[in-house]
Amino acid sequence: MAFFRSLSLRQLLTVPYVVLVLLLAVMIGLLSYRAGREAVDSLSGQLLGETVGRISQAVEKHVFGSAAVLEVAFPEGLSAPARVADEVDALRTRFWQATSVHRELNNYAYYGDEQGHFFGLWRDSAQDAQVRLRTEGNGPRTLYKVHGIRGPLLDPVIEDKVFEPRERPWYRASRDSGAEIWTSIYIDFRTQGLVATRARRVPHADGGLGGVVATDVSLQSLSDFVRSLPLSPNGLAFVAEPDGKLIATSRGSYLRQGASGRSERLDAEQSDDALLVATHRAVRELIALPGDHGATRTVKISGPDGAAVQVAWARIRDDAGLDWVIAVAVPRSDFLQRITDNVYRTLALAVLAALLAIGIGLASLSVVARDLRQLSVAARRVGEGDFSAPLGIRRGDEIGDLAKSFQAMTQRLTTDRLTGLANREAVLRRLEERMARQRRSADGGMFAVLFLDLDRFKEVNDRFGHDAGDRVLVALGQRLQAQLREGDMVARWAGDEFLVLLDQISTEADARHVVDKLKRSMELPLQTPGLGQEVELSLSVGVAIYPRDGQDVDTLVQRADVAMYRDKPGQAG
Repeated sequence: MAFFRSLSLRQLLTVPYVVLVLLLAVMIGLLSYRAGREAVDSLSGQLLGETVGRISQAVEKHVFGSAAVLEVAFPEGLSAPARVADEVDALRTRFWQATSVHRELNNYAYYGDEQGHFFGLWRDSAQDAQVRLRTEGNGPRTLYKVHGIRGPLLDPVIEDKVFEPRERPWYRASRDSGAEIWTSIYIDFRTQGLVATRARRVPHADGGLGGVVATDVSLQSLSDFVRSLPLSPNGLAFVAEPDGKLIATSRGSYLRQGASGRSERLDAEQSDDALLVATHRAVRELIALPGDHGATRTVKISGPDGAAVQVAWARIRDDAGLDWVIAVAVPRSDFLQRITDNVYRTLALAVLAALLAIGIGLASLSVVARDLRQLSVAARRVGEGDFSAPLGIRRGDEIGDLAKSFQAMTQRLTTDRLTGLANREAVLRRLEERMARQRRSADGGMFAVLFLDLDRFKEVNDRFGHDAGDRVLVALGQRLQAQLREGDMVARWAGDEFLVLLDQISTEADARHVVDKLKRSMELPLQTPGLGQEVELSLSVGVAIYPRDGQDVDTLVQRADVAMYRDKPGQAG
């Protein structure tokens, strides 16, 4: 409480509210941050899981459709042709249809057999394609342009190098496996993009190996899709094989330049991206654990800087040997950034509100303080004996009531309670002000003080009682006030004595004229309620002229008092 007592009124009316606004803002900010943090913990895993799901759908679109391509090119149950040269038209029709299934992804389908024959169809566009044909068991391939599914083979070009399908990795892997397989991912050195090949055995009519049909899947569009994901500024997503070889990544490259100067696939452990390395290590440990790796899982790990990182991952497999890992990692601070920003905005708004409250408070206080200052000055002047201080406060609130009470108090302090005239203190203050004004003007003007005493007033009290005497004094005061000018002043001095200030006179005769006027006013009997009869009284009046009879209030009043006694009946002149 001592602290509040030490504050000024301005501070007392503003500081608590400013502190309250700031505390309220801090509480709202903390509650908002806590609620947001809890929401992040519950929703971040779901959001990352949905991102992994989107990548999984993209993977399915890119790679799982290749099974349909092989089925259209060589349907199950269809035997390998004895000679490719005899089935060129049929092969072209089926392969055209096969490369139409997912032309953006699987635009190349081909077939090689045990005799070394080869047929391949490369789609350049919806209507243009290239047929790659080897009808003999040795030698290079011949390349033909073709327009439309039924168009003739045009512009044959013989390759410079000998192409032996039976020595290609896709052929050997499928021949050795005996089942539909994915070959190892390799780099297409023409496009510098990754390519995966899916291959399947085609049986001969007698059940033996007739050949192998295959299709290439470009993984460039998968990489483009991963890069286009709307991740947070510090988040990342990647697709990799379990051994760490990158297939696609949302930032950085999945290739590096080898010692020979040629591009090589980048291993996640060799990446310059610390978050990618940390995420891969965590996922690598997780996939080694038993469990259903087909479902999306989430986990919180420690990032390269020790900060928490939310990770969602899934492992995708198929019957052809595909085995990829999808992972999405986002630092937890990224999720909390908006919440933190919201807290800062809340605090900023609180500071603004506090400043606004201060501004409004100060503006309001300036009005209140001005009126309180007037009251304070007026109270100090009254304490010093000056009852003439004007307030000029016109308000309908508590301050207005205080001003009215103060004015009423001042009025009571300067007014005689019985007669309603000015009291002794008020007339003395008026005399001091009049003398001060006279000294300032130094114009030689004069004013007069009249000391009045009511003769035979004791007889009224003795005969009719003090209540009747009080009514006589009230009536007398009213009669005296009626005889004076506007600038003059009459005050009850004590008992039946009155003091009159004649504010401005030219000569002593002016004062004597007023004295005669006052005495004549008493020639008419006083009619006062409750007496039942008229009362005849007279006045004794003493006159003192300033500055002739006194240079100060006490002297001037004393001289007027002495003159009054000389004026009483039976006294010497």
